[in-house]
Amino acid sequence: MDRRRFVAWSFASGAAVSFFEFQKPWQLLIDSHVHVWKRDAAFPFAAEAKVPDGDFSVERLLELMAANGVARTVLIQVIHYKWDNRYLADVLRRFPGKFQAVCRVDPESATAPDDLSRLTAQGFRGVRLSLGAGADGDWIRGPRMAPLWRRCAELKVPMTVLAPVTRMPDLMPLIERNPELTVVIDHMADSPLGEPEKLGMLLALARFPGVFVKISHAWSLSQQAYPYADAMAQIKRLRDGFGAERLMWGTDWPVSLKDLTYARAVELYRDHLGWMTEREREWVLEKTAQQVWPFGL
Repeated sequence: MDRRRFVAWSFASGAAVSFFEFQKPWQLLIDSHVHVWKRDAAFPFAAEAKVPDGDFSVERLLELMAANGVARTVLIQVIHYKWDNRYLADVLRRFPGKFQAVCRVDPESATAPDDLSRLTAQGFRGVRLSLGAGADGDWIRGPRMAPLWRRCAELKVPMTVLAPVTRMPDLMPLIERNPELTVVIDHMADSPLGEPEKLGMLLALARFPGVFVKISHAWSLSQQAYPYADAMAQIKRLRDGFGAERLMWGTDWPVSLKDLTYARAVELYRDHLGWMTEREREWVLEKTAQQVWPFGL
């Protein structure tokens, strides 16, 4: 009996069988990209932060994970706290083994490498750089980058980059100088689907075996209805260029709530990658994230 017919039989017969109990064993879900925050005097937001209404705490996330069969999650330091990573450090202490976390440090600070070392000692696994396309992101070409990327390589933690696809050429010299470093590109570099030629700037990084890509943001890039066939076409190009072994899914919760619920974001990758082989889906849903951020599962 296939899964669809089994679901129908379960409901019709009143059998109390969870959807996740008969998923294939390899469908262990690891969400590679989530933010959490809450209003708490112990963990103040940055003075200039524009924080959306509501709290999106780790407790709320854990409820969503349990309801949607997500076993583990990689937490990315949210910009609302800027360089203050204490809330995520507290989450790591309170829920050992459930999460990996990526910190933020000031990339224009001379102390950034030592800040990263300190945070890594607290349990963080990797750092995230966020830069735009304009001149205010030109620090990626500046003198502070070499020591920070070198320290990341020495600590053997991933360098995660949020940047538009036009910035991908700026990463190439840094990657070339640190061939042993794992580099993760967030959200398909937000390469616009209406300009498919621009994806070539991201695909050019495929020649470096340590570069991985999150195939998140399908919803924000797409011009079509769920399940975003135009974004899936871009993901196919990335699969062909990088291989599924270097792609990973992510919800980007709660940022993604402007477009779809957490459950729908999980469903998008769990149920709508049927054009991939089972082995490829295993990598995208679990094994790639496990390789970059080992959970010991």
